Amino acid sequence: MITVPKLTIEDARIIMDAAVRKSREIAVPMDIAIVDEGGHLLLFQRLDGAKITSIQISIDKAFTAAGTRRPTHEYSKTAGPGGPAFGLHTSHQGRFSIVGGGVPIVVNGAVVGAVGCSSGTAEQDREVAETAIQVFTNQLPKNL
Repeated sequence: MITVPKLTIEDARIIMDAAVRKSREIAVPMDIAIVDEGGHLLLFQRLDGAKITSIQISIDKAFTAAGTRRPTHEYSKTAGPGGPAFGLHTSHQGRFSIVGGGVPIVVNGAVVGAVGCSSGTAEQDREVAETAIQVFTNQLPKNL
C-alpha cells in the first residue's frame, strides 16, 4: 500500500518555531502562514510589528505554493507585467500570489503543505520560509 505523508499540527509548530526564530534573527517581523497540501490554513502567527496588510498575503502565498507545488517567486517573471502568463495573479479570486515568500513543504517527494511569509522584501520572506522548511526536513527520519 502506498501512503502519502500528512503534515500534522505538531509538524506545523516545528516549522512555525523555526520561521519565528529566523524572522527575529534577520530583524524583520513577519506574518507567517502554514497550510496543508490543499492550501487550507493549519497555523498562523503575526509577530509584533508585522504589517497587518501582510496577513492575507502570507496566507495567499502559502495557498499558492501548496496548490501549484511550486515556490511563488517562480511566477514573478512569467506572470508579471509583460510576461506570457500576465493576469495569473487574478485567479482564485485574487489569491494567486506571484511574489516570493510562498514555499511548498516536500516530504518524500510529496507536497504536504506550504509556508507563506510576508512583511519583508520578497527575498526576506522567501529566506524565512525556506529556512523554516529546511529545519523541519532536517529533523525527519532518513527512512521516511
